[in-house]
Amino acid sequence: MEVQAIRMKEGDDKNIILASREIVKEAILDLYCSNFPERLNIADMGCSTGPNAMLAISEVMNVIDQKRRELGIGPVQFQCFLNDLPWNDFNTIFTALPEFHEKRLNKDPKGSSCFVEGMPGSFYGRLFPDKSIDFVVSSSSLHWLSQIKCDFIPDIHVLKSRSKEIVTGGRMVLTIIGRKVDDPTEEDNCFQWDCMANALMDLVSERFLEEEMIDSYNILFYPSSLTEVMNVIRGDGTFTVDRLEIIEVEGPPTVGTDGVRKGDQWAMNLRAVLEPIFIDHFGRETMDALFSRAAYHFNEFFSIRNPKFTCFVVSLVRNDRKSSDF
Repeated sequence: MEVQAIRMKEGDDKNIILASREIVKEAILDLYCSNFPERLNIADMGCSTGPNAMLAISEVMNVIDQKRRELGIGPVQFQCFLNDLPWNDFNTIFTALPEFHEKRLNKDPKGSSCFVEGMPGSFYGRLFPDKSIDFVVSSSSLHWLSQIKCDFIPDIHVLKSRSKEIVTGGRMVLTIIGRKVDDPTEEDNCFQWDCMANALMDLVSERFLEEEMIDSYNILFYPSSLTEVMNVIRGDGTFTVDRLEIIEVEGPPTVGTDGVRKGDQWAMNLRAVLEPIFIDHFGRETMDALFSRAAYHFNEFFSIRNPKFTCFVVSLVRNDRKSSDF
């Protein structure tokens, strides 16, 4: 197993994607060059929606297409599965597919074919038939837990489910938001939730919300330590770690080059993730006020502290050990 630590400055999701890209490329080339299959089934767990929904899948296909052209090998048939929770906006993804296919066709009229399907459901459970998937990629999704747990460890079911679905020798690359220290309550690990809690309490004091609504709500978010991640992989036993990188990203400047304050940007980014979850419990009419208060608290925090963020990029190979039932 290769382990490497990387430190980045003024980082954001783009830097994390760029760092994981090389590991994804290495993993998919190892898989493809092992027997040069004419068909590959690939899945993105936690695809979300919007312009980046096809990004991970596209990069996998582009890497293989480039390699096969270098080797003079014919096109590949890609079966692509986009997974997210059932309330994800899959219609937006499907609406953009004709343009996506047209760009691929214009780039290479005799290139590989691509068949795209949505696969709604939790990636902690079964999604595909036994031994039907060759390659899985998941970026910044596995910090969301499947349920409230007393022991606060990553959910092993995501590996148990994939162990049944991925073929022997298949690959999986996971990018996981984690932490460097053992204490999950350390300030850099939970500042965003402290700021959101303060924003919610502001709405209570302003009589937008009742305090009982906040007391009855839980966020199923948990940044794992490297020890916890490795214990889950070893405990499952059906995957071998091929490569592991630890990425430490420093936060961007307090004010961006576009003049937007860091706290305002952070609140906007978090709103894109949390608003669909919050609306059902707190109501759509409170969202503008909530994230406006959150931006204030984020700016206050960033004025005195510039936290670092840790991600683990893990490249796994499905070994020949039989998966257990669960």
